[in-house]
Amino acid sequence: MSVKFSFSGHESFFCRSLWLKKGYDALIGGVDFNAPDAVVALGVGKNMVSSIRYWMKSFGLTVDNKVTPIASYIFSDEGGVDPYIEDNGTLWLLHYLIVTKRFASLYHLAFLDFRRERKEFDKDQFLAFVQRKCALPGQKTPFSENTVRKDISVFIRNYVAPSDTKSPEDFSALLIDLGLISSLKSERNTRNQLVERFVFNETPFEGLDPDLLLYALLDYKGTENTLSFDKMQELALVFGYSIPQFIEKIKQVVSLYPDYVTYTDNSGVRNIQFLTELDKESVLDHYYHS
Repeated sequence: MSVKFSFSGHESFFCRSLWLKKGYDALIGGVDFNAPDAVVALGVGKNMVSSIRYWMKSFGLTVDNKVTPIASYIFSDEGGVDPYIEDNGTLWLLHYLIVTKRFASLYHLAFLDFRRERKEFDKDQFLAFVQRKCALPGQKTPFSENTVRKDISVFIRNYVAPSDTKSPEDFSALLIDLGLISSLKSERNTRNQLVERFVFNETPFEGLDPDLLLYALLDYKGTENTLSFDKMQELALVFGYSIPQFIEKIKQVVSLYPDYVTYTDNSGVRNIQFLTELDKESVLDHYYHS
């Protein structure tokens, strides 16, 4: 069964670092993003209001324009753990959310599918990959080259640190500090055009805190008590780890929570087993308050 893709809604604006807090406060304050006075309440232009609403939904912070528990957990002025996203761990959490929520389809496609095919890429290669995905049997998403090109450009700006220091605003992109994607030296294509290239980076071993990985494991497994090796591979791609490094990260989690989770490798059959219930929020509490 295919999933319908979505490649628009951001109005060509990447997500600024303070937009999620701004959007959260507005919704808690009773602002209707569709109302004319939303422009005044948020202090941005009409298209930016639409973009903030889009990013709030993309990161799983709203459902039907109402804030979700994870949104309040992070952004509330009354007990929110990191309202102004000052902790790098919050960036990892938000990255995990935007990839796995799948509302902004390009992020899931990029990290779980496209990354399997290419470590290095340019925008045209990414575009061709998305076009191929849209043409799969049963896939009902119409492919618009112009729309997907814009989406890819916004995706790149969300993750890649700008090389042009003449535009300080570009450094406000939310996820660039994760270092998941970098810009490479531009190359000339067969038409002698200069093409910018990018690379998916491998995350340093200590880049992701084990508590945040455990949160992701608990969330990703759903109601199951076992997480398969296939699912482990997917999470490794999400967080930018090779499989050997990711298994070492999992072993790190097991050493910290031996009563709750175990990793087994029996004759090449590898999986994670959850021994007892563990509340996801309590794991985040341990990270933010320890």
